[in-house]
Amino acid sequence: MSSNESGNALAMLREKVEQVDTGIVALLAQRIELARAVGTHKREAGLATLDAKREAAVLRRAGTLAREAGLPEEAVRQLFWTIIGICRHAQDDTL
Repeated sequence: MSSNESGNALAMLREKVEQVDTGIVALLAQRIELARAVGTHKREAGLATLDAKREAAVLRRAGTLAREAGLPEEAVRQLFWTIIGICRHAQDDTL
């Protein structure tokens, strides 16, 4: 493969990565909107924002999905822990 072909291939791959990144951000925005709706429902029902059992279940599921996809489980769980924190703020209406 020539240097020019290699450069073109790399540019195409980077473009695909950017498309995936755009999709990830769009999905994160969708998840945050859902968290806001959950927060509204919890407030109306008089429920606490923090649901440790639910958060633990989400983390376990993320680990399972990571393992099934051949991804590092702990790294994916850490990513989901961050997402849960962002969504908890959205539920509290502080995001």
